[in-house]
Amino acid sequence: MIARLIEWSLANRAGVLLAAVLLGVAGWGSMRATPVDAIPDLSDVQVIVRTPFPGQAPQVVEDQVTYPLASALMAVAGAVTVRGYSFFGDSYVYVIFEDGTDLYWARSRVLEYLSQAAASLPQGARPGLGPDATGVGWVFQYALVDRSGNHDAAALRSLQDWFLKYELQALDGVAEVATVGGMVRQYQVVVDPERLHAYGLTLADLRKGIQAGNQEVGGSVVEMAEAEYMVRATGYVTSLEALQSIPLPRSKPGAPVTVGDVAEVRFGPAMRRGAADLDGEGEAVGGIVVMRWGENAVEVINRVKDRLAQLSASLPDGVELVVVYDRSDLILRAVDNLRTKLGGELLLVILVCAAFLLHLPSTLVPAISLPLGVLAAFLAMRGLNVNANIMSLAGIAIAIGVMVDAAIVMVENLHRHLERSPPSGPAERWATVARAATEVGPAIFFSLLVVTVSFLPVFALEAQEGRLFKPLAYTKTFAMAAAAIIAVTVVPVLMGYCVRGRIRPEATNPLNRLLIAAYRPAVNVVLRVPRLVVGMAFVLVLLSLWPASRLATEFMPELDEGDLMYMPVTLPGVSAGKAREILQQTDRLIRQIPEVERVFGKVGRADTATDPAPLTMIETVIMLKPRSRWRAGLTLEGLKAELDEQVRLPGLTNAWVMPIKTRIDMLATGIRTPVGIKIAGPDLAVIEDLGRQVESLVREMPGTRSVYAERVLGGRYLTVDVDRVEAARYGMNIADVHETIAFAVGGMQVGETVEGRERYAINLRYFRDWRDSIESLRSLPIAGTGGTWIALGDVADIRVEDGPGLIKSENARLNGWVYVDLSDRDLGAWVREARARVAQDLALPPGYSLSWSGQYEYLERARARLSVLVPATLGLIVLLLYAQLRSFVDVGIVLGTLPLALAGGFWLLYLLGYPMSVAVAVGFIALAGMAVEVGVVMLTYLNQAWAAPTDPSFSRGAALRSAVEEGALRRVRPIAMTVLATLAGLAPVMLGSGTGSEVTRRIAAPMVGGVISVALLSLLVVPALFLLTRRGGAR
Repeated sequence: MIARLIEWSLANRAGVLLAAVLLGVAGWGSMRATPVDAIPDLSDVQVIVRTPFPGQAPQVVEDQVTYPLASALMAVAGAVTVRGYSFFGDSYVYVIFEDGTDLYWARSRVLEYLSQAAASLPQGARPGLGPDATGVGWVFQYALVDRSGNHDAAALRSLQDWFLKYELQALDGVAEVATVGGMVRQYQVVVDPERLHAYGLTLADLRKGIQAGNQEVGGSVVEMAEAEYMVRATGYVTSLEALQSIPLPRSKPGAPVTVGDVAEVRFGPAMRRGAADLDGEGEAVGGIVVMRWGENAVEVINRVKDRLAQLSASLPDGVELVVVYDRSDLILRAVDNLRTKLGGELLLVILVCAAFLLHLPSTLVPAISLPLGVLAAFLAMRGLNVNANIMSLAGIAIAIGVMVDAAIVMVENLHRHLERSPPSGPAERWATVARAATEVGPAIFFSLLVVTVSFLPVFALEAQEGRLFKPLAYTKTFAMAAAAIIAVTVVPVLMGYCVRGRIRPEATNPLNRLLIAAYRPAVNVVLRVPRLVVGMAFVLVLLSLWPASRLATEFMPELDEGDLMYMPVTLPGVSAGKAREILQQTDRLIRQIPEVERVFGKVGRADTATDPAPLTMIETVIMLKPRSRWRAGLTLEGLKAELDEQVRLPGLTNAWVMPIKTRIDMLATGIRTPVGIKIAGPDLAVIEDLGRQVESLVREMPGTRSVYAERVLGGRYLTVDVDRVEAARYGMNIADVHETIAFAVGGMQVGETVEGRERYAINLRYFRDWRDSIESLRSLPIAGTGGTWIALGDVADIRVEDGPGLIKSENARLNGWVYVDLSDRDLGAWVREARARVAQDLALPPGYSLSWSGQYEYLERARARLSVLVPATLGLIVLLLYAQLRSFVDVGIVLGTLPLALAGGFWLLYLLGYPMSVAVAVGFIALAGMAVEVGVVMLTYLNQAWAAPTDPSFSRGAALRSAVEEGALRRVRPIAMTVLATLAGLAPVMLGSGTGSEVTRRIAAPMVGGVISVALLSLLVVPALFLLTRRGGAR
């Protein structure tokens, strides 16, 4: 069938060339239009439900909001995990869906269940969906800075909230613009309870009065002088004076009692759970641009930067915008780096062809067919919405060397035919082209098909590892499939047009003579002692088990994103003021390092559902200078060590991580370290105690850099325990006392002002002197029935207690987490030892469970999937090989190249010090297909030589040896060309540096080592096995 396809292509040359041109044009257009990003979107399909519940403690939020929502949303179709966070004043519920679920379908399902669950929530708790964005959505951040000192933090915050935010949020591709830092202006009504009592008023009267005095209404229309006038009655509060003059109920005619008579009215900052700092110079206001799911990051960032440039003229004098994080720099560096490598690979492959053939027109065949296959891969990428990123471009990069093999083998075979019998005319030349192409074309097609099929296990990876490597598998598969089709359609036509003129004999090429001279002694050894050759190869394979057993394991090498993030672990229960002070101190210390360009720190959470950070969490984005401006010899690890030495504060455990990857991990598993241990159960106190035990068990283990068990009861509570009987004696119930606590102590919003497009809250609470200590709270006045006033201590017990500062849950089960960071230790070995130690020494009470998470979770899942799918794929490869070779003996010979390839891969990994990881496993999968291809090509030549007529005077054994010599010695050139072309394609990936090289080098390393070993050993072992398996028939 393949031979007929080649003949048809040669008979319809014009149509084939036209189709190739159209494919190239379509591929070029797709390449230009393909969205680009730094790495694939690794985040889960998730929908975030955020429910503000102002003034409420985490335990109240958990009991009344988070738990009811989480338990209801667990029933959503396709939901895998429902993770809840209960903060002071906020509830976050993350619904994580199965891979492949459409985000907008998931959002509609969550909204459906949310509409039912919202009815059971308390008054004031209004759930809403977060933006349609993912964990990698934070693509751009900026800070507002006032160098003149004329604008305070409140003014800058208003500028961000009511001007810049809306301008940027309207841009295409922007899901949300979140604000962090600064002060939100608030009208504060600070009440004197004694004055309230003197006027016979209560807090409820004051609240109703403010709400009644801050409104507007319409009065339909009136007609006057044949014109229509719309009636509007004003009444919004727009100033402090207007708020002070609002009359209160029970005022006597002619002697009104106003808000100003019983309270002090002033501007002040609203309560906040986050702050920001720039370069350690003081508090700043920041904006975080969150990109919509599926958008082109570079285009979105460019739109934002263009719009900010336009808006800069509208900013007040002295205010400027400072970019503190720009993802597009990383993206462009990564894509340009791989595109440069692709160009280098193309050039090296063409040089290899030119060096062996010494015929420049012949090099046009791979020079044309190779870019055509790459463009076909981009066309498929565009059709399947695969971004151009580090992994997808790496798939093309590692495929280039193999893609060109078909053109190399077919051109070399045509050269041999033309050397043997030069054609006398065009018809005879095209017949020679057809004969040369059909001779090796089917075998090459099936070998490329095997390489394509060998990547099927990568498609079966799931979760984060699947999202990381599927783009690579897609592009590698697209490229190889395109190369296989082009090899039997376009390449024969190009050969007919390009391979013409004077063809130099192989013997006149010094490189070919040198190659044959070096290979001849090895062939003679094979012909004399084939069993010894096979035995020695078997011993070498066994020796490779030693380096394989000594390889460490990791999930993935850390990708250098060009910037750093500082995420220390702080002590629980820290106040907002102290957290802000720590943030400024650490930022100032970090900024002193010469390689640091800018530092933008955030403590607590930004105003977005995508940031479930407690007040104790510091996230500092460190913009680094270009590497060319670093001190000589300084590496990223050295810089981290220097930063770690520079930033030493009591109570802080430092962590220097990558911004994108860390945010993805936190949203996916909640764990920001390589290993996390999740303890689930019904009682937070027991969970904390178990966490402390686990912490002590693993702290002293070799390789443990740091370990921290969350202090889930690290919050501090002032508990007001109302005595129902005592309250009833004064004619009060629980709700009456609670209302006073909520408004007088906590401060509650009773309305908001409307000032043009801006809105500011009106907050009501008592003076600080009435609520700043336990003694003050005990004497806090409460209005009873009949105008009597009593103290809060008369009806309630007030005490200090420890409690949760943050409550986490998974699938409605309370959780406490232990974070473990490792250094100089194999991840898999550490976890195995730790699990054994914890299982032996930790006694879990009934109802409690322990699970291991973080990168180890991904590694184990990938290992389990590959252990099943790799053998299945190997079986499929066997079927494909049998379909081509029609002999299980020949299939066995080809599969014998696989251990030879693995041996070289293991040794190179060991010498380079690379651990086993999913990236390395992907490299080995790619190597398997390449090794099979080398075996198929070698076996094809041996079979052709054995089938060719031999000297009648030869015995059968001599004829067999002659065939082996013909097939091996005289066909060493195409095999050497394919191997060197593959190595030339991998060399820029293996030896290059730049963004993304940490991952791509791990993929290329086993391929380079394996190709070298399989080339050296297959040139000996395959002829030896062929000789041994055919010898019985020879006799």
